[in-house]
Amino acid sequence: MNDINLTLVVVSAALLGCGVYLLLERSLSRVLVGLVMMGNGVSLAFLVAGGPAGSAPIIGSESGDASEMADPLPQAMVLTAIVITLATTAFVLAMAYRSWQLNGHDDVQDDVEDAAIRRMAATDVTSEAYGAASDDEDTDVSDDPRESDETPAAPEPGGAAPLATALDAVPGTEPRP
Repeated sequence: MNDINLTLVVVSAALLGCGVYLLLERSLSRVLVGLVMMGNGVSLAFLVAGGPAGSAPIIGSESGDASEMADPLPQAMVLTAIVITLATTAFVLAMAYRSWQLNGHDDVQDDVEDAAIRRMAATDVTSEAYGAASDDEDTDVSDDPRESDETPAAPEPGGAAPLATALDAVPGTEPRP
């Protein structure tokens, strides 16, 4: 039976938990530390999941028994996780540096559209798009254009032509029936 080192599992879980907590902060420097902690926690979790240490997984080495060899897949996953963590760290570090240059701080600011949606939700205002969509749902008309018996309307002067008309105008193609 393979015994799992409980200490490594707890450390991996603690690194992942602290990393997620820091990732949810507004400061990009804390997000950066959170990403590094999460990357280390994932790497440690891969190594723990890989099982006990063994001999090098090379065929023809002095240890020919496959049961004594280490599993190479978790080692490859750890290397991949290290590369992804490095690339993500470099990206977030560049964003934090640029934010510091432009604003003098590295806090992520609220998006204007998110703030408008929060204000509308607080006052329980229905947006125009949602109101139009909910009005369409009240009628029993299908959204599938193939089920429609209507013929397409002629384009308004200066307006966009319907797709069939635009395709019919392409040289070398035959008009559709």
